[in-house]
Amino acid sequence: MFYRPEQGHGLAHNPFNAIVTPRPIGWISTRGPGGDNLAPYSFFNAIAYSPPQVMFASTSRKDSLNNIDKTGVFAVNIVEFAAREAMNLTSGGYPPGTDEFTLAGLDRSPCDTIDCPRVSNAPAALECRASRIIRLPGDDNHLILGEVTGIHMRDDCLVDGRFDVTRFQPLARGGYRDYSVVGEVFEMHRPGQQAPGPRPPGAPAAR
Repeated sequence: MFYRPEQGHGLAHNPFNAIVTPRPIGWISTRGPGGDNLAPYSFFNAIAYSPPQVMFASTSRKDSLNNIDKTGVFAVNIVEFAAREAMNLTSGGYPPGTDEFTLAGLDRSPCDTIDCPRVSNAPAALECRASRIIRLPGDDNHLILGEVTGIHMRDDCLVDGRFDVTRFQPLARGGYRDYSVVGEVFEMHRPGQQAPGPRPPGAPAAR
């Protein structure tokens, strides 16, 4: 089938999110006048190496965006399979000022380069300074760009000098209510690219 978004798709559910999948989840933590906040965003990705930069988009003006507007900083916590229930709990539409760390029973730690909390046991966390907030077309769409100023990696995720995602199984977002998990990783090398040393053995496949 073919459809023009402005004319509608005629399906029971919007297929757009299911087409652009899997998407990494940015578990965004912020601090503002109302306290600490933690919320997952699946319109998230890394966008540059040097300096390292990330983006996430908010489809409404939520606490995360309001806090970033005031403080100019945020942290991106990487979501593992083991934290799926806690992540889902923090996705609720709670009243402003709700502390999702406490709600989900998550420990928090201070960041090193910014005044912001991070999820203590996350496989990795990126400390970020917002570089731009862009209003996108539509009723209430916002793009947040940030430069990474500090990176935390959990020790058990480092194997022979590599950050090994099979050690924690990253969670990804699909369409509708679908999620997926990384359980198998393989390598391919670009034409003319020298192959690195052998990859260390990974964790068991996803459940």
